[in-house]
Amino acid sequence: MEFFCYHRDRVGSLRLREELGEAHWAYMDRYEAELIARGPTFADDGETPTGSVHIVDLPDSAAARAFAFDEPNYQAGAYRDVLLRRWRNLLGRTMWDFPGGPTAGDRYLVIGLGSGSAVDLEVPSAVPRDELIAYGPLLSDDGEVWVGTAALVRASDAEAAGGVLTAGRYADIEVRAWEFGGRR
Repeated sequence: MEFFCYHRDRVGSLRLREELGEAHWAYMDRYEAELIARGPTFADDGETPTGSVHIVDLPDSAAARAFAFDEPNYQAGAYRDVLLRRWRNLLGRTMWDFPGGPTAGDRYLVIGLGSGSAVDLEVPSAVPRDELIAYGPLLSDDGEVWVGTAALVRASDAEAAGGVLTAGRYADIEVRAWEFGGRR
């Protein structure tokens, strides 16, 4: 089962995250084979961290909750909240298979939270597939109910990135600068 996990930073937690850097890396190393995508998000300045995205394939919801809440930064209080949802990998690849590679162009996390009739359940045809790093619906714990869509996308700017989702069909669309994560 695939899960989308977004740990959002607590204001003022950068120093704590820096102190726990190696503990975070060591923890994530344990999930190397299960990770579909990972990496930090940033504020509009492109430098101040705002969170950490992990898309992971795990056996069940209990394993996903353990992954999200046993993470050292979470345990130490560095995060203000965690979005953890079932997810469906519509591209069928990992970020390491992304043809654009890890550094070319600006990259963004796009999350649309919605309710009602599901939308964006297929890879958008208006966006070149080679600009999508990860794309799929956010789902209820049982995988039956659509609650939104999450994407990692290469785009010219945040507005273009947000355009991968259908306008007017989400309660909110959050767009954050994002970069490939993992040990350098």
